[in-house]
Amino acid sequence: MEQVKDLADVPQEFVKDGMLFMNRCTKPDKREFLKICQAVGVGFVIMGVIGYIVKLVHIPVNNILVGGS
Repeated sequence: MEQVKDLADVPQEFVKDGMLFMNRCTKPDKREFLKICQAVGVGFVIMGVIGYIVKLVHIPVNNILVGGS
């Protein structure tokens, strides 16, 4: 009987912890949201530039190694 009670307490405790977590969380304000968007945008640009440079270097090196046809 004790095991059944312990087993039933697990979901209740999980829901209680989840509700406490959700109540503690807050939505970002406008300034914070814009900072996050700016950081993500800069990350996209940096990754795009790195990808472009890698592609730019890869094409001639590949032609040299494979011996372009």
